[in-house]
Amino acid sequence: MLKVNIVYIGLGSNLNQPIEQIKRALQTLQIISDSILKQQSSLYQTAPLGSQNQPDYINAVAMLVTKLNPLDLLDELQKIELQHGRVRTQEKWEARSLDLDILLYNNDLMQHPQLILPHPGLYLRSFVLIPLYECNPNLILPNGKTIFELTQVCSSKGIKKILTL
Repeated sequence: MLKVNIVYIGLGSNLNQPIEQIKRALQTLQIISDSILKQQSSLYQTAPLGSQNQPDYINAVAMLVTKLNPLDLLDELQKIELQHGRVRTQEKWEARSLDLDILLYNNDLMQHPQLILPHPGLYLRSFVLIPLYECNPNLILPNGKTIFELTQVCSSKGIKKILTL
């Protein structure tokens, strides 16, 4: 019998009707094989990382229960990004139609050329921590800190809840 895994996915978009991109991505997450969408946060508007010469982002977090291993799940998420018009370049923090990141996979630690777990920016980004807290306020992260502790020290400046789903 395959193990059931709890996974948190960060969603972000700032191109091609970002609110609709996130809503459609959440619908698509519901049909990933061997996976169930269990929870989703509200949608939040935030300033972009990197170049400020791009539109604000819409961000959310979703919780999946899946039997897929981390790399198979990553493949599924990248297929969804492509379906939403994602174009990958070497430029970091560029504008994009859809970005899906595995934030946490259980509380596993992983260093792989394709995937680092937990996500390297997880502990520092309010646009991830605040919606993650909304999905699971009792979450304990791999570093032993609670999501509550991290939300207390991150700045909520520039993050605005725009839509509760």
